[in-house]
Amino acid sequence: MSNDAVNQTRRRMLIGATSVVGAVGVVGAAIPFVGSWNPSAKAKAAGAPVKYNVSKVEPGAMVTVEWRGKPVYILRHTQQSLDSLKKVEEMHLLLDPNSDQPQQPPYAKNPERAIKKEFSVLLGICTHLGCAPLFRPDVGAADLGGEKWQGGFFCPCHGSKYDLAGRVYTGVPAPLNLEVPPYRYESDSVIVIGEDQEA
Repeated sequence: MSNDAVNQTRRRMLIGATSVVGAVGVVGAAIPFVGSWNPSAKAKAAGAPVKYNVSKVEPGAMVTVEWRGKPVYILRHTQQSLDSLKKVEEMHLLLDPNSDQPQQPPYAKNPERAIKKEFSVLLGICTHLGCAPLFRPDVGAADLGGEKWQGGFFCPCHGSKYDLAGRVYTGVPAPLNLEVPPYRYESDSVIVIGEDQEA
């Protein structure tokens, strides 16, 4: 093999190795750069919107998502739980059944307090002194009023009760319904908490 052929082979090998190292360097530099586009934990705590795929939530179940350092409850209703909202109204157990107090955006001022009936999105903070109410879907729970309890949220701190749409019961310390944060549907299954639904 001549010196020219050896030099040509070395040159190709060096160019190939340099290209590979350069590509690895570009990828290594791009990953943190692209990652910087995602909101930081500090930005999320300050109010950056949070996305959640609600298709993961089973009917009758609830998940908790953090937004602005606060718990947001996402509840997927069953037909039975939607029917229970009417029963609680008919029994006249609610302080603000029509959601007249502005604890929800205008697009959630309905009996379900939601954009879509199937999903309730509620700030998980009691309107009395800020404790986190417990999800108690068990209809007829003896410790919560027997047949008057159609499932909902119970605050263990001072005994406030809310129905499954976050509407407060009468005769409890909490003065207001649970707050509905601003949210919108990005798609049929993804909600964005922290951004309002367009009218």
